[in-house]
Amino acid sequence: MSETFLQQVMEESGQPINLCYQCRKCSAGCPMVEEFDFPPNMVMRMVQLGQRDELLRSKAIWMCISCETCGARCPNEIKIAPVMDCLRAACLAEGVVPADPVTVALHTSFTESIKTFGRVHEATMLMKYKLRSKNLTSDLDVGLKLFLKGKIPLLPKKTKNVRKVKEIFQAAGR
Repeated sequence: MSETFLQQVMEESGQPINLCYQCRKCSAGCPMVEEFDFPPNMVMRMVQLGQRDELLRSKAIWMCISCETCGARCPNEIKIAPVMDCLRAACLAEGVVPADPVTVALHTSFTESIKTFGRVHEATMLMKYKLRSKNLTSDLDVGLKLFLKGKIPLLPKKTKNVRKVKEIFQAAGR
């Protein structure tokens, strides 16, 4: 690949990462920053410096909840959530072993459910997550209570236009 990591991430995310001058406003406002191994501003710097492998193995790209607080605070209007999405997609596409495989299992199960049904079907998503994470017995008591109260429907309901949702995933290359 002839383009640099910075160019690739900027193109795929649509964000002007080269404009980041490390004011740290993104990190100061991030509600998840304590869960990151690299705060958002450092993720941006690592992309600028081409530290691809370290980023794809990081916990930070999986801990971002896409709340967009960073983008709202950025003086250059850089949205970090699309950058994190781009990095997560690269991690999955290349089979990179992430720092937190359990979070990746949840992410993958969640997005697969949306791709299949056009919305999350909790029972299917949870079953896939439990199998992927190999943590089959935790939360069984809570899950059973939710199921008995009708909060986790047994049969999935598809959205009216599942085809459109699948087209969105295809357009995003996922």
